[in-house]
Amino acid sequence: MAEQSLDLSNIFAAAQLSTDRGREALLGPDKKTVEYLMLEEHASHQLPGAEPGALPSRGWSDDLCYGTGMMYFLGLSTGGAWGLLEGLRQTQGRPFKIRLNGVLNACTRRGPFLGNSVGVMTMLYNCTNALIGSIRGEHDVYNSLGAATIAGVLFKSTAGIKSAATAGVLCAGAAGVWNLNRQKVQDMRRAFVQKAGIGHFA
Repeated sequence: MAEQSLDLSNIFAAAQLSTDRGREALLGPDKKTVEYLMLEEHASHQLPGAEPGALPSRGWSDDLCYGTGMMYFLGLSTGGAWGLLEGLRQTQGRPFKIRLNGVLNACTRRGPFLGNSVGVMTMLYNCTNALIGSIRGEHDVYNSLGAATIAGVLFKSTAGIKSAATAGVLCAGAAGVWNLNRQKVQDMRRAFVQKAGIGHFA
């Protein structure tokens, strides 16, 4: 079967976008193809020292929403699994209904607690990271480490200095691991792009 080319003018006409202004609203950077979704990899990547993220993003607001949502879901799932194991262990040898009730109670106690805690810390981290980046005029790993430390300290600030300091150190360590893994993902992506010769995505 012969290949059929797609005539974009018919699409523009059907959508009443036959004018130059209407077409430019849909065309991509090359002015030849339709851009269905405009995504920056990070709005903060316009700052010096910035690197592309592991996921596409429209900026810090996307990082805030998606990051908080993903971490909440991760915390909720992990807490639910924690509650499941705890409930099964505490009700071992009991009748089925008692075991079921114990598991449900443990899951609803651990899941939301861990999900909410991780979600709040992620919100604090993303807001602080964006603020530090705007103040410094750079976006690098030091922003991430500083934001994670501040987020941990703020989150546990009401529990005393020792608890706040411990939380800050733990969050900074988690941010360090995240940045290390993100760098590995970026290196793998660059290697793939160079091997495939996809210059547009390099």
